[in-house]
Amino acid sequence: MAGDAVVLTVPGPHGDREVRISSPGRVIFPEPGITKLDLANYLVEVGEAFVRANGDRPVSLQRFPEGIDGEQFFSKNPPRGTPDYVRSVPVTYPSARSHPQLVIDEPAAAVWAAQMNTVVFHPWPSRAEDSDNPDQLRIDLDPQPGTGFAEAVAPAIELRKVLQEAGLTAFIKTSGNRGLHVFAPIVPQREFLDVRHAVIAAARELERRMPDRVTTAWWKEERGERVFVDFNQANRDRTMAGAYSPRALPHASVSAPITWDELEHVSPEQFTVLTMPERLRTLGDPWEHFGADPGTIDALLGWWERDLENGLGELPFPPDYPKMPGEPPRVQPSRAKKA
Repeated sequence: MAGDAVVLTVPGPHGDREVRISSPGRVIFPEPGITKLDLANYLVEVGEAFVRANGDRPVSLQRFPEGIDGEQFFSKNPPRGTPDYVRSVPVTYPSARSHPQLVIDEPAAAVWAAQMNTVVFHPWPSRAEDSDNPDQLRIDLDPQPGTGFAEAVAPAIELRKVLQEAGLTAFIKTSGNRGLHVFAPIVPQREFLDVRHAVIAAARELERRMPDRVTTAWWKEERGERVFVDFNQANRDRTMAGAYSPRALPHASVSAPITWDELEHVSPEQFTVLTMPERLRTLGDPWEHFGADPGTIDALLGWWERDLENGLGELPFPPDYPKMPGEPPRVQPSRAKKA
């Protein structure tokens, strides 16, 4: 009801803004009892770090009108009634269709998104004004059945070494679930396909070093109990939960930037909507200086060319993508054998 609304004062780079939160008592996370107002207040408290990590990028909003146990949908373009301080930019999707996509430039925009029942924020790896050329190389370490967060730690540490050898500075965060996200800032001078190939080159190098722990196999039946290096997260319009974004999980976990020194001593369950604000206040933002020294993917593309010469070609794209040049057949291995 309208009378239940709460108005939050949200500080930001353009001064304070007032954001109206309707139905503030609606429970978003039933297990810890976190409400819509709690979620909005969380975004106020972490606003500066959240915008530093996710701002000035096209973003998709994962919205849950009835809480995380209800229906959900993704929102990309500005809905009716979007405030004038929430902008959008045109982006091109894999289908070649172009459409405006939301951009978050200040904490008030993130709080408004919470008013629109957003739980998870999915930012692009490229900037709003240059969306075709990523300024982040992202690698998703995804534990497969039989493995978990602990099994992703050693591959993440080795991946950091791989990227260092390629001239890149790696940053790490929890996915908010069981995996780890390794990011590296890059100069935005290459388009998505080049960045995908750079990720594949790094993934293959990691797989060579840790064949019993890591796999680049796209088909689940081939992965075994290993950590999958998800190269397809590097594609255009493929996104992952942003730094400090809540996840739609029962304990209200957050995708948490951490330091490399912390990696072997943390668990993803300790980073939640309830605990993250105090962590930021006491320990600061491990990603505060992300992007200060971007590298290039030139060395990784050199590895890609080397692998091509050795017979390692393109890998499968997601099934909803147009067939790509050089891509192998999209046939599940067990079905291919039967054929």
